[in-house]
Amino acid sequence: MHKGRMEAFSDGVIAILITIMVLGLKTPQGTGWAALQPIVPTMLSYLMSFVYLGIYWNNHHHMLQTCTGVNGKILWANLHLLFWLSLIPFLTSWTGENHFASLPTAMYGGVLIMAAFAYTILQTSIIRMQGPDSKLAAAIGNDGKAKFSLLLYAIGIALAVFEHPWIGASLYALVALLWLIPDPRIERRLAT
Repeated sequence: MHKGRMEAFSDGVIAILITIMVLGLKTPQGTGWAALQPIVPTMLSYLMSFVYLGIYWNNHHHMLQTCTGVNGKILWANLHLLFWLSLIPFLTSWTGENHFASLPTAMYGGVLIMAAFAYTILQTSIIRMQGPDSKLAAAIGNDGKAKFSLLLYAIGIALAVFEHPWIGASLYALVALLWLIPDPRIERRLAT
């Protein structure tokens, strides 16, 4: 099967998720700088979620550039990823409105770690279809950055659960910074 429909559907879902998040932002009550103070956590939550969705969209695009086609397993793996990403607007709102309280922040991290697992499953499904000598398999290698990211998510979730949600959220932000630049391994592999 051609990958075009899956790519277009994924792009549309991510665009809708970003739209839902921005529509969930509340207008401050007042016109001075003091009016912005109560919505700072909401804005920080929105910013982090926007960056995460952008990272997934960008890396998803790069990964699919190595893909010659898709099968049913890849389609389901992609839907699995989109399921976890679709929970981000809800958790963005819950986390921001509750000023990064322990449970919402831990749940936010839980969705991030599940999205990371789902992305790995999608990547593995593509590699299985295309074979161990595929461009994607060669570009990914042992994927130490992904493993390190999972560790940081797990530590962040634990910190959030044990009443250090701002430190946990800082670790989530650190993971986002690690992935902010598109994965150059795939671009290098596509160039050769």
